[in-house]
Amino acid sequence: MTESKISRPKEAKNKRYMLVRYGRMENIGWFEHYQTTIDKVNPKVIVKTDRGLEIGEIVGPACYKAGNFKFNAEQVNQYYTDSEIENPCRTGGKFLRYATNEDIDEKRHLDKIAREELEFCRELVKTKELDMEVVDIEHVFGGERIIFYFLAEGRIDFRELVKEIAQQYQTRIEMRQIGSRDEAKLFGDVETCGRECCCKRFLKLLKPVNMRMAKLQKATLDPAKISGYCGRLKCCLRYEDKTYTELKKKMPRKDTIVKTEQGSGKVIGGQILTQLVMIETEEGSRIGVPIDEIDIISTPQRKKKKQSSPKQNGNNNQSDNEKEKDEQNEDKQDGAAEEENDS
Repeated sequence: MTESKISRPKEAKNKRYMLVRYGRMENIGWFEHYQTTIDKVNPKVIVKTDRGLEIGEIVGPACYKAGNFKFNAEQVNQYYTDSEIENPCRTGGKFLRYATNEDIDEKRHLDKIAREELEFCRELVKTKELDMEVVDIEHVFGGERIIFYFLAEGRIDFRELVKEIAQQYQTRIEMRQIGSRDEAKLFGDVETCGRECCCKRFLKLLKPVNMRMAKLQKATLDPAKISGYCGRLKCCLRYEDKTYTELKKKMPRKDTIVKTEQGSGKVIGGQILTQLVMIETEEGSRIGVPIDEIDIISTPQRKKKKQSSPKQNGNNNQSDNEKEKDEQNEDKQDGAAEEENDS
């Protein structure tokens, strides 16, 4: 079927924007278009980005009305802000047309060629004895450039490598260093939960995950069980961290003296999710009481920090804000040193 025979929606007078996922790293961007309707059957499109001509896929083709995405850019940005995830949406470029069968065939052909280009690059790396591992390749649809993704411990001088590859394929060559999390995006499969890796399926940009989150959620600290495909702490530990942190603030500290219907006692533990406080009564028995059914009589005093100077610590009484900061620091002291940063 030729492109001229494909029925196309009529163009509108006003500019509209569509969300398109494109590229090997599945970037998401806003693309200008003038279509009055969005094809829900064929979401593949040809777009123009800063890298050249690319083939992409419309995000949520059923979420458009009169050619407009149901949520504007501000609402999408607010969604990512509320989710505490860095917004992956960027200014993509322009929508050119819907992808045809010929375009899809051409994409398959380029993918096949890319495998050969990848092997050629790996052989050169081996010949030049460069301390890097080329893990994947992306051949931009329009042929403007070839992007190689590689892993390395530090900076690599690959200028001679790029020159030889460019001479071989007569196009622009780009070498992009990635980390273990990016590698998981490219090759991640099914995780221990039985579903595809989050970073590959929908998560694009993540904030750091640390051991404090695992300890707070009472998860096993076995590295083999809390580490993901990338070898780092699982991204899902962050999903419920905010809820756990807020619930923990409501729990009384250990050794707090409380009063209940069963009598007075001392706090020896608790369950964050169920909001149950474990209390040891004066008689020596242990009971679990909902946090709403206890009255705090006294709280244990915290160890005072060394004062650096009289001016800075002229007041011996801590303010509420200072106490809260101390409590947060106490919670984070175990995990802060083990924090894992995104690559």
